[in-house]
Amino acid sequence: MTKTAILIDGGFYRKRAHKLWGKKSAEERADELYRYAFRHLDKKDGPLRRNLYRIFYYDCPPVQSTVYHPLLKKNIDFGKEETYAWTLDFFNALKSKRKVALRMGKLSNVHPHYILSPEKVKKLCAGTIAVTDLTEQDFRISFSQKGVDMRMGIDISSLAYEGIVEQIILISGDSDFVPAAKAARRKGIDFILDPMGTSISSDLFEHIDGKESFTDHDPQRQRDTQYALKQEDRN
Repeated sequence: MTKTAILIDGGFYRKRAHKLWGKKSAEERADELYRYAFRHLDKKDGPLRRNLYRIFYYDCPPVQSTVYHPLLKKNIDFGKEETYAWTLDFFNALKSKRKVALRMGKLSNVHPHYILSPEKVKKLCAGTIAVTDLTEQDFRISFSQKGVDMRMGIDISSLAYEGIVEQIILISGDSDFVPAAKAARRKGIDFILDPMGTSISSDLFEHIDGKESFTDHDPQRQRDTQYALKQEDRN
């Protein structure tokens, strides 16, 4: 039996899950994430079955600032927006899940601001569209996180150097994990990356022991329910 820790880059997962399986309530998204993580335990490493040590989820609190929207020409109070309440409910739903540990960073001191999508910037500069053609959806809020990557790196190192697990599965689309992955692999950890169906650069393969994703269908579908419940009982 292989003792396995599953680490989830929260910002990446939420964005990718929304694209794959659409908008959901906070409770539904948390349940979906939990079931998705457990799908990794259905695989075997040769004759060895994977046994969950813990699911670590990394994220930061939602934006609560008042931010000026350049197109709408007004301030948006994110503390009163639906996204703010949804994110807090999502975190609370995850906290209630068995063997899930939240690792929370914080927002940087740089004030959040809206930015225009690169595609629209190109079209504006090329003269193919005018400012009057822009919509509210062409802008997104930009902010920086602090401490999330650091907490992930510390956990990977601790899990590896203290011999707590034999396998780490990282759900992320970021390459910032490479230094921590290299250190873990030197300690004999089987390091697997799940980019949730997105492509990764060929040179990343030399820093991981495998890649696997389970994006073929929504984890909340009924055929996953019985398996997930069995896994919960087993752990």
